[in-house]
Amino acid sequence: MLYNSASDWRNASEKRIMLFGMSGLGKTHVSNMLRANGNWFHYSVDYRIGTRYMGEFIADNLKREAMKSPLLRGLLMTDSVHVGSNITFNDLSPLSTYLGKPGDPEKGGVPWEEYLHRQAQHRAAEKSAMLDTAHFIDRAHDIYGYDNFVCDTSGSICEIVAPDDPEDEVLSVLSGALLMVWIEGTEDHSEELARRFDKAPKPMCYQEDFLTTAWADYLAETAANPDTVDPDAFVRWAYRRALAHRQPRYRAMAENWGVTLKADDVARVTSEADLTDIIADALG
Repeated sequence: MLYNSASDWRNASEKRIMLFGMSGLGKTHVSNMLRANGNWFHYSVDYRIGTRYMGEFIADNLKREAMKSPLLRGLLMTDSVHVGSNITFNDLSPLSTYLGKPGDPEKGGVPWEEYLHRQAQHRAAEKSAMLDTAHFIDRAHDIYGYDNFVCDTSGSICEIVAPDDPEDEVLSVLSGALLMVWIEGTEDHSEELARRFDKAPKPMCYQEDFLTTAWADYLAETAANPDTVDPDAFVRWAYRRALAHRQPRYRAMAENWGVTLKADDVARVTSEADLTDIIADALG
């Protein structure tokens, strides 16, 4: 690892970390806190995915929808209006909307084959965005003078790596550039995340094998036709499976490539000094 002991970490003139784990356990909260402190560069992987790698897909999809309106069609055909997304670190709605949920189009669903296509686009984009991390570390230092760097990952990072493979391309690059830090939740956290998801189900990115198995199982359990599946019902059903599927993958990433922080400890972090201390404890 980049820092092999607590003293290495505490004494480092350049602190570089990558936070990973399920969405909702504090990755972006801590990243925003560090950025607000003034001496940390915040690299949001989701933002990079939505702008650099999937921005054109998102904009083209919006244009397809706009072309269904006679008024907007005429304006678009004459380049009189501009249609695009306005993704921010804290609002990734255009990316989520494009990724979509499979099922009944009348309920906002995406046809299954198109959904798989968009999932594959996201996985490729996420891999590219993760491999860009080292470039952004250099860029943050050379252009802006930042010595400290936090990579705020997508919850789906565990879907694009093989944590037990010592030659995994993404993890090998990352391990030489920063310290990978897993924010580990408890069963209570998982229940709370599931409750939140039930209230506002949102699109997620999955491994294709996991996704196709989940879809087949859901259709078998509900005896539903693929074209009439309630999209929200499916993603709610799949979410708890995803929690169980991702946990051992996150754990392997931490055991083989990084360190683990408890989500309850991270929730009490209010300063850079607090974070330095709990990471030092983890390294120790």
